[in-house]
Amino acid sequence: MGMLLDEIIEAMPVFTKELVAGGVAGGFAKTVVAPLERVKILFQTRRDEFKSVGLFGSFKKISHTEGIMGLYRGNGASVARIVPYAALHYMTYEQYRRWIILSFPDIGRGPVLDLVAGSFAGGTAVLLTYPLDLVRTKLAYQIISSSKANINGVIGMELVYKGIRDCFSKTLKESGLRGLYRGVAPSLYGIFPYAGLKFYFYEEMKRHVPEEHKKDIVVKMVCGSVAGLLGQTFTYPLDVVRRQMQVQRLSVSNNAELKGTMETLIMIMQKQGWKQLFSGLSINYLKVVPSVAIGFTVYDMMKASLRVPSRDVIEAVTDKRNSQPSLHS
Repeated sequence: MGMLLDEIIEAMPVFTKELVAGGVAGGFAKTVVAPLERVKILFQTRRDEFKSVGLFGSFKKISHTEGIMGLYRGNGASVARIVPYAALHYMTYEQYRRWIILSFPDIGRGPVLDLVAGSFAGGTAVLLTYPLDLVRTKLAYQIISSSKANINGVIGMELVYKGIRDCFSKTLKESGLRGLYRGVAPSLYGIFPYAGLKFYFYEEMKRHVPEEHKKDIVVKMVCGSVAGLLGQTFTYPLDVVRRQMQVQRLSVSNNAELKGTMETLIMIMQKQGWKQLFSGLSINYLKVVPSVAIGFTVYDMMKASLRVPSRDVIEAVTDKRNSQPSLHS
């Protein structure tokens, strides 16, 4: 069995190994922080109901009305999204990095390369997996109220969407394919700098780690934590805008008119105050620290298990290929 597994690993192309490593890393990290993600979404979209009771009050309220599994509502859609998203994100980052080096042999190997490759990788992954993020948010937004009365214009006890497939089906029926990409604009505005900065900070911090500590799991987790915190702080308001755009159809007060990115941003600032643009940020810090740290660490560990060549080896081969004279020169 071990020999068969070795043969399978050896036969896998490098990009396939990176896809597998990224998918495992993303799914594992997302599941660990799923309860914090649920509460963060509720903070962003159901301000009066949950923000007033705080983090632990929100956990208690959800557990009381929906049970412990209520903390994981929408996590199935979240994992279904994050596995292909993370797989594409990490793999395309590596591929864009190699393509840039191959196309522009004189470019430096510094943090700017990681910033550009990470940004384009984030945009690619978002475009290909966004409908799953929309479904995840709609499912997480729903709550089972202990009262039959509607609260603040929110549709009552009956769940609008029964699951992932039902949410996809109803969204397509109501709004068409365009409805599955509602809120994608602020996602792209946010992911380009966030993904780029995340890889930039992570790779830059690793460069300053002494060689003997580069394989230390604790060091990798610290680098990942700081990278996630810095990257998220700069782009968080766009995440709030995206969430509110995604759930506009579920709020009675917003059914009359669906707003675009800038309109939603202005509406939040005018009606809810600028502080709402950072609602849930403290929870996001609690979520980002383990999520990004675990993601980067598991990704590096999976690459080692799947025997993905180090970047130094791949880049040396690329440099050698670039230095070979062309047959037409």
